[in-house]
Amino acid sequence: MALRRVVVGGGTGFIGSSLVRALRSAGARVLIVCREPEQENEISWEDVKRSGLPADISGVINVAGQNVLDPLKRWSPKFKEEVWDSRVQTTKILASAIVKTNAEVFTTISGVAYYKPSDKIYTENTKCEKYDFLSELCHEWEAAAKLPINCNIRQVVIRSGVVLGRTGGMIKQIFYPFYLGMGGPIGSGEQYMPWIHINDLCNLFIHVLIRSNVSGVLNGVAPQIITNEQFTKAFAAALHRPALIPVPIPILSLIFHPERAKIMTEGQKVVPKRVLETGFQYEYSTIVSACKKFNKLFYIDELM
Repeated sequence: MALRRVVVGGGTGFIGSSLVRALRSAGARVLIVCREPEQENEISWEDVKRSGLPADISGVINVAGQNVLDPLKRWSPKFKEEVWDSRVQTTKILASAIVKTNAEVFTTISGVAYYKPSDKIYTENTKCEKYDFLSELCHEWEAAAKLPINCNIRQVVIRSGVVLGRTGGMIKQIFYPFYLGMGGPIGSGEQYMPWIHINDLCNLFIHVLIRSNVSGVLNGVAPQIITNEQFTKAFAAALHRPALIPVPIPILSLIFHPERAKIMTEGQKVVPKRVLETGFQYEYSTIVSACKKFNKLFYIDELM
């Protein structure tokens, strides 16, 4: 598929803004769906519900979602509803609108929380039952993207691991503690940490758009399986800092609530089997190579 006009839901967030830049660099025109449009190439979710999407788009990507680990947000029923609606409802809005366009592909993001933490290796073919709030969210998130059976639009779901980028997400939150030599593993550090560099995730979305034979579920993770301790050592080494101060799990549970602290204290062994089978080439396949990109005190653009 040629990259012509692509709609990006959540195109102003951490992942979305990087994806928009990558798409434009690849020659695509981008229309962003966000809560508060400010520019000519942006429309609101209410606009889509009311008027739909332009008929001439070639693809739709949804990466919208409230930051689950926002430390300023208490893990309350209201915030959980915000987390849910920002993913499930936005996906439903785009799924309803895309069937009235000439789009060829609908790509949505989900999370590796779909898989239950264990020592088992998970591929895209592994089926898991719902086991907690976050896994139920992933199931419903993916279900919201399903189009009618008679629809000819190709569908792809990317189950993303922890997205590593200097300007957002986990790296932004921990950069200064590590830079000041106050970093360390979470608990024992033995929990698995499926991850992907933001550049690779953006390139994977573009790969999906242009490869007409790619469909179904893809694990948006790097091929290297690591633990939190291995990440901690690689990140600290990239900053030339020690990382000797472990973060006690009870402290994280107190700050974030045990239900969402599990994102950091538990993990899964997830491999990108189908991603590699499609011929996708990773720019950052090891955690050491990825962390070396995050050692700058000041950062302007993720895609460097």
